[in-house]
Amino acid sequence: MRNPALETWGDYDRDDPYPLFALVRAGGPVHEVTLADGHRAWLIVRHEEAKAALTHAGLSKDMHAALARDGAVVAEGLPGPAFARHMLGVDPPDHTRLRRLASAAFSRPRMAALRPRVQGIVDRLLDDLEAHGDVVVDLVKGFAFPLPFTVISELLGIPESDRDHLGSWFTTLLAPSSAPEPPAAAVSASESIVRYLVELLASKRDTPGEDLITDLVNSADRDDALSEQEVLSTIFQLIVAGHDTTTSLIGNGTVALLLHPEQRDALVADPGLVPRAIEEILRWDAPVQHSTFRYTQQDVAIGGTIIPAFAQVIISLAAANRDPGRYADPETLNISRADTSHLAFGHGIHHCLGARLARLEAEIAFTTLHGRFPTMRMAVPRSQLRWSHGDGLVLRGLHELPVILAPQGGPLASDHPA
Repeated sequence: MRNPALETWGDYDRDDPYPLFALVRAGGPVHEVTLADGHRAWLIVRHEEAKAALTHAGLSKDMHAALARDGAVVAEGLPGPAFARHMLGVDPPDHTRLRRLASAAFSRPRMAALRPRVQGIVDRLLDDLEAHGDVVVDLVKGFAFPLPFTVISELLGIPESDRDHLGSWFTTLLAPSSAPEPPAAAVSASESIVRYLVELLASKRDTPGEDLITDLVNSADRDDALSEQEVLSTIFQLIVAGHDTTTSLIGNGTVALLLHPEQRDALVADPGLVPRAIEEILRWDAPVQHSTFRYTQQDVAIGGTIIPAFAQVIISLAAANRDPGRYADPETLNISRADTSHLAFGHGIHHCLGARLARLEAEIAFTTLHGRFPTMRMAVPRSQLRWSHGDGLVLRGLHELPVILAPQGGPLASDHPA
């Protein structure tokens, strides 16, 4: 019998989707689905097939070409198609050109040089939270969000005086919503972001800085290597990818560790476990649950299934990362797991450009947070936490995470791991 969830894929329990992922994965590697908004697509859920699809030459990322051919596909690229001309929405040679122009900002030497600044931001944010004493604080609002948002803002060259407004607009734009159309507040936030980025480009032309936006503007104006749409799209994509996924990684990872106290205690006792713990958290509860859309350019054979030409394809990275055909005991969090490979950052030419930055921020965040507050507890049971996201299928993160950093007395509310 066909799983009814396949008829409304995306309209499932975001708080604990993994039992559904396991059920669908057991039914086969590839499934034809109807998305919650009524569009048809093909879903890939097993590791071997997912990895193959992420590098398949017959799958295109160019949604502009797909839309021109078939208006029934789903257009990505908030806040609209005008901002969708970034490296995640094009194929080579455009992808190669766009990625090369941004890649220097995320090189290994640049990340090493950034480490002291990230540590300083982490320390300041935790100082601010610690001032609240033993009251409940929201770890997302006070730590997991502002850390990566501050770092990516500094890399891009967004003035400090503008960050509160810009951050609030992105929070509104990406807030959970069950409405079929974007809420008025999200539309307004989207318009504000567009206006701001257009004005920011103009200001960088007048007053260049030593930042990535200035580099992109110079490439557009001097070398004619970027169109205005590509510059705006790239900046937007880097802001979203540069903060939102890391926010979710820190939030999801903190919950995972608090629900597995013996593993958290081991990490506190030996901070050298943090890098491996991050890889296991990325595998076990990936912030990016599904890849961004692909589109078949001809009939494509994956996992014994022929996906017809000009069909939309989504890859469940989260389902693939718990595939028992690839991992031993995949449903169990094990921060000492020897095999640290996963698909949480994708694979192939679209592998996450900011993976080094995300790992750097997460390493410093987890080491400092859990080392400084070894008795931190969740202030609510796990069953009261809510995972959802306004962007639809792709991202999954906490809207808030109430914790007490240094509780007086015994353990606080918690549940068994889901």
